Amino acid sequence: MRLDKWLWAARFYKTRSAAAAAIDGGKIDIAGDRAKRARLVQIGESITIRRPPYQQHIVVRGLSEVRGPASVAVTLWEETAASRQERERLAFQLKSAPTLTFTGGGRPTKRDRRQIEKVKEKAKW
Repeated sequence: MRLDKWLWAARFYKTRSAAAAAIDGGKIDIAGDRAKRARLVQIGESITIRRPPYQQHIVVRGLSEVRGPASVAVTLWEETAASRQERERLAFQLKSAPTLTFTGGGRPTKRDRRQIEKVKEKAKW
């Protein structure tokens, strides 16, 4: 079965063309080598899927020609334990990271501009 079709059937991508674009973009590796769309997927192969900021290492457990329900799609693959731990660790780091906020009010007002000009004039002398 074709790789792009399998990724679509396993519900990693919403459309087959999105799966093909990810493969062409170098986001999918099979056994450490860059994959092509028409590469045949076999049971037991190791696939690496990069969807920033996460990277998943999965093992193919089944094949399906059609996109079925999510409960069936989950049975087509299995994520390695190391990949799952790394993904959960990264998710925790991202969740507990401080959020960046911008306190600036955009363009300076006329009053702000006058104060800036006063400071500049004092700096010249």
